[in-house]
Amino acid sequence: MRSIPKPLEGEFAPYTIMYIGLLPDDGLVLTHMQENLKLIINLIRPLSEAQLTTPFAADEWTIKQILVHIIDDERIYVYRALRAARNDQTELPGFDQDLFTTYSDANQRSLDSIIEEYESVRAATLTLFSNLSDEALTRASIANGHAMSVRAAAYHIAGHELHHINSIKQNYLR
Repeated sequence: MRSIPKPLEGEFAPYTIMYIGLLPDDGLVLTHMQENLKLIINLIRPLSEAQLTTPFAADEWTIKQILVHIIDDERIYVYRALRAARNDQTELPGFDQDLFTTYSDANQRSLDSIIEEYESVRAATLTLFSNLSDEALTRASIANGHAMSVRAAAYHIAGHELHHINSIKQNYLR
């Protein structure tokens, strides 16, 4: 799998360092995406439906909602990356993650259907980033009021996912 250097400061919104900083500076972000997917599936497969659909505290998301949120976030960041890679400088808006989660119907879905979608989205993500030129990876545009390079989007996707894996471990698998 190709190497993609970690983005530099200024290539991403400052708050996203909480995600990007979770990843090593080894250029293997696409490998980390593959490993993260396997890890999260292995974590959640053994859980009961009650565990998957019960939040750990009031006003928190369920594991199924977290999974669909990761999928939604990945789709949005891949779209942003595609626009920047193709040098489209149209400023892109943010999105309301809570609204997306509320209307995702994640808790009514089977775990198998969520995993199938997750794997499909991830395969498309890996294909896109694997086939972008080095020049395209450093192109940037504005999304949600902040500059974001294509490679920063890749690191956001992997780090965001890792953030939620850690959250599931801490809050649901104690």
